[in-house]
Amino acid sequence: MKINNLDQLNIIEIKDLEIYGYHGCSEEEKKLGQMFLISVQLYLDSNFDAKLDDFKKTICYFEVCNDIENIFIKNKYNLIEKIADVISEFILTKYYPIIEFVKVKVKKPHASIGKSFLHVAVEVKRAWHTVFIGIGSNLGDREKNICSSIEMINISSSKVVKKSSIIETEPIGIDTQSKFLNCVVEVKTFIAPKEFMQFLLVIEKKIGRIRKEKMESRVIDLDVLFYDDSVFILDGIVVPHPLMHKRMFVLEPLCEIAPYFIHPILRKRIFELKSDFIINS
Repeated sequence: MKINNLDQLNIIEIKDLEIYGYHGCSEEEKKLGQMFLISVQLYLDSNFDAKLDDFKKTICYFEVCNDIENIFIKNKYNLIEKIADVISEFILTKYYPIIEFVKVKVKKPHASIGKSFLHVAVEVKRAWHTVFIGIGSNLGDREKNICSSIEMINISSSKVVKKSSIIETEPIGIDTQSKFLNCVVEVKTFIAPKEFMQFLLVIEKKIGRIRKEKMESRVIDLDVLFYDDSVFILDGIVVPHPLMHKRMFVLEPLCEIAPYFIHPILRKRIFELKSDFIINS
């Protein structure tokens, strides 16, 4: 999800929650402990309607405070950056899909730096992002390979929210290859783009893919088609996928689950790209 209109979302704020913890780089800090101040801002799903006056559809402040305290005292960390990161990811995971975006600030008023100061602090921001992944297989048990990859994608930090039908398609470029099974999934994730790419490569390897050359048959292929409406190149991988608008085995399943998604470069909706492909074929 790309957060453009934070001012239009409902926000729950907990400011300077006091918790005694045992975090820091020195053994003295881990042994003696000190007071920390934790603040969180929770940005609720845009579908939340406060007019309903229904506490079951919102977040319990008391429960969030207890969650933060339990996380804070469960382990000892060297860096407050790590504490803030753990808290933010826990909140996003536990309260999915109510919370779209979270800010967590951890203050350390008594940091041992030998200077006069009010506090040192770290703030992290985490959000759910929307990613579309094209999945293909033409070796082995093709449907099982696809289903296994979807199961592996669907973990606490990434949720598969939509899945297209699986279609059978002809291979492109090499006529001697077996036919492919293809589908597209929509995923919500708070994993950053580079780490998400690596995450998919690990899944491919676990299912049995060995990369040798381009245009080869494959046990599984996981391609990031879109990551929000971002445009970037990471380790040679281009997003949005540069050839997706020329491939019906991508456009057809993608159009099934996201016909109105707008391509951030071509500035056309998916159903329009599919129509253009059919006309020009």
